[in-house]
Amino acid sequence: MIFQIYQPAFPLGKFIDSFIYFEGFSPAHSLDRFLPDGNTELIIDLAEIPQHIHDNHTLEIIQSCRQAWVSGVRTRPITIPSGKDSRKLVVAFKKGAAHPFYPFPMSELADSVVMADLVFGSSILDLREKLLFAKSTSEMFCLVELFLLGRAGDKLHQTTTTTCIKYAVTNIINQPTLSNFQHLSDQIGYSQKHFIDLFKGQVGLSPKQYLKIMRFQKAIQEIEAGRPIQWSGLAAESGFYDQAHFINNFKNFSGYTPNEYIKRKAGTLNYVPVD
Repeated sequence: MIFQIYQPAFPLGKFIDSFIYFEGFSPAHSLDRFLPDGNTELIIDLAEIPQHIHDNHTLEIIQSCRQAWVSGVRTRPITIPSGKDSRKLVVAFKKGAAHPFYPFPMSELADSVVMADLVFGSSILDLREKLLFAKSTSEMFCLVELFLLGRAGDKLHQTTTTTCIKYAVTNIINQPTLSNFQHLSDQIGYSQKHFIDLFKGQVGLSPKQYLKIMRFQKAIQEIEAGRPIQWSGLAAESGFYDQAHFINNFKNFSGYTPNEYIKRKAGTLNYVPVD
């Protein structure tokens, strides 16, 4: 198995968490439930076999993906291949930071997987062809860097709006118990309505929706830490009003109760084997 991670330098490093290349992965299961994590990705598939998205309940195929696609920020889980025999290069954008590379508001991608040529045109398929003939992963990462620099252009220069929304995202991630967006919008200097519109355009969801995902993420990160769990305490620490709200939100985002999740999880954050 090959698994390599590359973190691009400035200026891309302000917007992209990492490039991930993998091949030869052979898990025992065939499907994963991928949980909402607040992220946006560009996936370039270097194999020729179509990849499928499956219904979360029946596991029937509901969408096929080939060559390259983009995955927007999600409010519900999706069931996808486990990566067995895959060969992919994934661009993982920093939370709320993918917008400079896209020609439309990020809200248009929410809860969607879209073929990348519909977003970037034929240039993304040209990039894929170059990646197929690259002699090393280092060359692949360089090619992707050049592509993304060309896509973003001057939009990599941070504006006041970009800086403000980045500040808001950081606060939401670091303070999942946050409950008053009026104070946050006052700090930023926008009316609450304008703040929400800007946030949705840049991040993909409303601040309230994004906060719920970050609360869920805090909860499953605590579960994955392997420490003894007291559910009411975990609910409060993660920002939920009470244990009932915690369980309800947990099931909405994962499809499982917390106890069911513990029984099914396999140690990889946000991926739950289902078949």
